[in-house]
Amino acid sequence: MLLGVLSSRPLSTLLFSRFVRSPATRLYTTTLTRRIMPASIIDGKAVAQSVRADVKTKIAETKAKFPHFKPHLAIVQVGTRDDSAVYIRMKERAAKEAGIDFTLQKLPETVSQAELLEKVRALNDDYRIHGILVQMPLPSHIDEASVVEAIDYQKDVDGFHTINIGNMAKKSAEPLFLPCTPKGIITLLHSTGIEISGKRAVVLGRSDIVGAPVATLLTAEDATVTLCHSRTQNVENIVREADILVVAIGKTEFVKGDWVKPGAVVIDVGTNGVPDSTKKSGMRWVGDVEYNKAAEVASAITPVPGGVGPMTVAMLMENTFASAKRWFDLSRERKFSPLPLELKTPVPSDIEIAKEQTPKHIETVCRELGLSNGEFELYGSNKAKIGLDVLKRLEHRKDGRYIVVTGITPTPLGEGKSTTTIGLVQALGAHLNKVAFACVRQPSQGPTFGIKGGAAGGGYSQVIPMDEFNLHLTGDIHAVTASNNLLAAALDARMFHENTQTNKALFNRLCPAKKGVRTFAPVMLKRLQKLGINKTDPAELTEEEIARFARLDIDPETITWQRVVDVNDRFLRKITVGQNPTEKGQERVTGYDISVASEVMAVLALATDLKDMRQRLGNMVVASSKSGEPITADDLGIGGALTVLMKDAIKPNLMQTLEGTPVLVHAGPFANIAHGNSSVLADKVALKLAGTEPEMEAGYVVTEAGFGADMGMEKFFDIKCRVSGLVPDAVVIVATVRALKMHGGAPEVVAGKPLPDAYTEENLEFLEKGCANLVKHIENAKKFGISVLVAINRFTSDTDAEMELIRKLSLAAGADDAVACDHWARGGLGAVDLGKAVIEACEKEKEFKYLYDLDQPIEKKIETICKEIYGADGIELSDLAKNKIETYTKQGFSSLPICMAKTQYSFSHDGALKGVPTGFTVPIRDIRASVGAGFLYPLVGTMQTMPGLPTRPCFFDVDLDDEGNVVGLF
Repeated sequence: MLLGVLSSRPLSTLLFSRFVRSPATRLYTTTLTRRIMPASIIDGKAVAQSVRADVKTKIAETKAKFPHFKPHLAIVQVGTRDDSAVYIRMKERAAKEAGIDFTLQKLPETVSQAELLEKVRALNDDYRIHGILVQMPLPSHIDEASVVEAIDYQKDVDGFHTINIGNMAKKSAEPLFLPCTPKGIITLLHSTGIEISGKRAVVLGRSDIVGAPVATLLTAEDATVTLCHSRTQNVENIVREADILVVAIGKTEFVKGDWVKPGAVVIDVGTNGVPDSTKKSGMRWVGDVEYNKAAEVASAITPVPGGVGPMTVAMLMENTFASAKRWFDLSRERKFSPLPLELKTPVPSDIEIAKEQTPKHIETVCRELGLSNGEFELYGSNKAKIGLDVLKRLEHRKDGRYIVVTGITPTPLGEGKSTTTIGLVQALGAHLNKVAFACVRQPSQGPTFGIKGGAAGGGYSQVIPMDEFNLHLTGDIHAVTASNNLLAAALDARMFHENTQTNKALFNRLCPAKKGVRTFAPVMLKRLQKLGINKTDPAELTEEEIARFARLDIDPETITWQRVVDVNDRFLRKITVGQNPTEKGQERVTGYDISVASEVMAVLALATDLKDMRQRLGNMVVASSKSGEPITADDLGIGGALTVLMKDAIKPNLMQTLEGTPVLVHAGPFANIAHGNSSVLADKVALKLAGTEPEMEAGYVVTEAGFGADMGMEKFFDIKCRVSGLVPDAVVIVATVRALKMHGGAPEVVAGKPLPDAYTEENLEFLEKGCANLVKHIENAKKFGISVLVAINRFTSDTDAEMELIRKLSLAAGADDAVACDHWARGGLGAVDLGKAVIEACEKEKEFKYLYDLDQPIEKKIETICKEIYGADGIELSDLAKNKIETYTKQGFSSLPICMAKTQYSFSHDGALKGVPTGFTVPIRDIRASVGAGFLYPLVGTMQTMPGLPTRPCFFDVDLDDEGNVVGLF
């Protein structure tokens, strides 16, 4: 080693040279030939500059490959101490030089501890921040230890969090960060070339900042360490035994030169000011070691200044880069741990299967997805909400593969669309090692307690816990109900006040004077703009403008907004309100819809961000004025309040399947009235989390469309895809042999009686006739220009000949493949072939297109859907529907897409017509506008917006057992 050579040479002829040990650490000395001190100077400035240069190079290399990689250091400064400001400027310069973004949060010295901790929490949750440092010292009223502990240990680039310090002390653990100054000291020791292992090391000073952690790090390097402090006896003798001496006690030249063992390496951490008239500042800086004397016997020594000091900032830069790289790698990792299934025969009930599986803690699922702390909110151990900031963080990613699952025309026998969606995702994620998400709607309490039961899938392909999934979840439907009914209350109240007050009284109450001054609420300015009144001071309005502003003049006959409740309650379909004497005879007939039929729910499902949702909620049209102008929620002044009620509901809900793959559950628009698809935002979030960037494989997002392909799929393409801008890669149409036989004319199924033999035994005649329904759906799907697959949800009674017949007819109709799967009985394992077919289909070229152009007349768009998708001969408009078309065209809504509201049980308007009916005309009895959601919905036939309960509802079976577990849910 060089130091050994240096210490053995004669003092009078020692020749110093400059050498480099490694690219990151260098030892610089002075080149001269004369009698000088024998110790080599450990040039901290040079070593630090080398470290900083290395960090800069690594950041530049990473950015060249991944332009979105942006290391970011945030420093919080409390007060205005000059010394703190100097240190912060040094760190800022170093950060900018290295290519690290830098943020300084300045807080007043009077800031409370709670306020400071809140600032730290916000930085913890900010995905853009990789390193957090609170500049010390802090004012006396703040507990420094609490502040240090509040910093996320994964962003603790100063290295003083208990977790990092504790892991540093444990032999079997490794901290994320080492404290900067101690880490710098070890780096300086390495730069000298000394072999630390086996050496006798002495550390003077046991502070938490330097002494104690340095002793720990030296021990980890296999040195024999003695830690000395103010109570240590015979310090001088102990120092004389040191091969490595680190001094950090803050006492000027405490260690004398003759204490130093010849050939020892000395690290002087002290920085002490002493008066010196020869200096411009009148002050000279010296260390804790008698430098000149020690240098005569030491083999290497750090100067003061220029020794340890520069290393602290260099190590901070290195820690910040390491933190940024770690967060970056974690965000790309996406390692899923599947849950094993214990398959049983016969297959138990859905609720029994769900209860037997122990789900992963939902935080574990969040971590597996690469979500950071601030991007999810836990709702217990089984549910979480995902924040929309994740879309901003991952905006650079190319979306993953996008698949929509739909079905043939539904029958009472069921097709298993939800079960197939979950089984497919389990196959992709748990068996084919792909990143895979399911995106499904939140079930309504209407069908849950009514005729359908749970909607979490079935058998061994379910969302769990299925009881939480099917019931309140995180309260999104309750938020929709509250928002809808607040608007209904506001509408009736406004009509009441307008009918009982003068223009002046209305205006004075709408814009009350506060300390003699009237102002407009922000939402009122939007109405003024709509009216063409370019004034912002209420005092400037004329009497005519006051009347126009204050009086909406709602025509009760045009009101389309109803109240909602999330149960099937047929007796609320038509009600009379305003019967109490206090309403002064202002009665009117209205009604209730089911909550999932509310336009608020449709808005939730189609909103692209919070701002977009605010605009859509405000734009919802609830009625027309007597002059024919549309009246919106913002005209009522309530758009902002509705958004506040919905601000948490806009975040998608995260759950998991029986095999631990992620499921986003969000929104539940009624598939008859609205578009019947889960939210745009859930799909967008999933597509980014499953997205791809360099060196990453694309994942798969499987989203489910409600009812048959003539309903949910068509609306998915023509409404949802228009709003989202997303382009699907494939469509999967689910069918069962039994359902196809029913479409082929097999005997009627009667509740409570055994299935006729035609359904449980091979019958190719009924099956072939019924396949006409499947063929029509395949042909419809092909019109949109993407790959089409058929998933045959196989039952044990189905025969190979029946499977082959469906496959042959499907391929002839243009399907890319038709695959039999038994995921209900075997989970993801039973859908592996379907998963492989989906992967292959997604690789094919696509030419996606919409069914109709938005600029076509309303009537033409309706007719196109009815002819092209349903196979109708045409449409028949009622007088009311014709008047609505005229009104909506006049009001500027004619360019909205069409959302047909018809029965799901037939291509036609008559649910009794199975198979592929022909020769029918679709009657359009009414057309309503969901302007906020962004579509018009024609009402076909006798379509109801409030379902009723059957004679024997599902709630008969639902209860709690003695342990408090839900039983009887499907």
